[in-house]
Amino acid sequence: MSAEGTQHTITVSEDEAGERLDKVIAEAAGTRAHAQRLIDGGNVTVDGRQHGKSRPVQAGQVIVMTLPPERDPIAIDRSTTIPIVFEDDAVLVVDKPAGVVVHPAPGVRGTTLVEQLAGKTAGGPSERPGVVHRLDRDTSGLLVMARGDHALRTLQKAIRDREVRREYLALVQGIPPARTGTIDAPIGRDTRDRTRMAIDGEAARDAVTHFEVLEYIGDATLLSVVLDTGRTHQIRVHLQAIGHPVLGDPTYGDGPYLGLERQWLHATRLTFPHPVTGEELTFEAPAPPDLDAALTAARATTHVG
Repeated sequence: MSAEGTQHTITVSEDEAGERLDKVIAEAAGTRAHAQRLIDGGNVTVDGRQHGKSRPVQAGQVIVMTLPPERDPIAIDRSTTIPIVFEDDAVLVVDKPAGVVVHPAPGVRGTTLVEQLAGKTAGGPSERPGVVHRLDRDTSGLLVMARGDHALRTLQKAIRDREVRREYLALVQGIPPARTGTIDAPIGRDTRDRTRMAIDGEAARDAVTHFEVLEYIGDATLLSVVLDTGRTHQIRVHLQAIGHPVLGDPTYGDGPYLGLERQWLHATRLTFPHPVTGEELTFEAPAPPDLDAALTAARATTHVG
């Protein structure tokens, strides 16, 4: 493959007319799941336009699928240390640094979390072994990973049953109108920019986010945020939707903030039932130095004069 990836062109036949886009390209992509990831990653066009994976195609339409360059499985960059907070035979809890993607996907560059943890996690698809839930690349904090199929299925069910509590710290722009609140708004793929998510976007799914004010800092607010659901970019999209984007967010906010070039968002507390014993486990991770420095600078700026 070239550095830019390889393109495959498919002309929709009469027999394929009316089929879902992901089904039509599944054979060329290798699997249906890989086809869906390519579509979600903006690597598939139909007559020059991007569409959702469930969109029916028509005879004669031209589908162009770009397969990203193959990753070198031995070129693992271990310069970023992945702190392990807890480990036993069933689960692994890590404090993911910012800048690390959880698992390989179309368009992803650099070593992912599961590659860094090779041999320590297991269960589920081979490209994302043990992945129970995810954090955005530039969101830091706690993740629980499974070490086998039973643990993975049990933890995923616990998330669906809302038995897993995921708490975040978020420094946001402006002052929310209330000290506590709930944002209940479906999230789907942004139809104008496939790298973004949006309220009521394409194939939107229910999304619920709770927040509580921890501290007012001038024209910014430090929030505790708890998820009921775990949609892609959920916290960032929901907070932008109510007019209080996460500070430092280059996608849904105004970008760099007091020297910080990523969103001020950290998964600080994680509680879940152990998949084997059922014991409730709770872990905490303080905000890392870059977020702490920006927060300190914000407080100092507020107190000047």
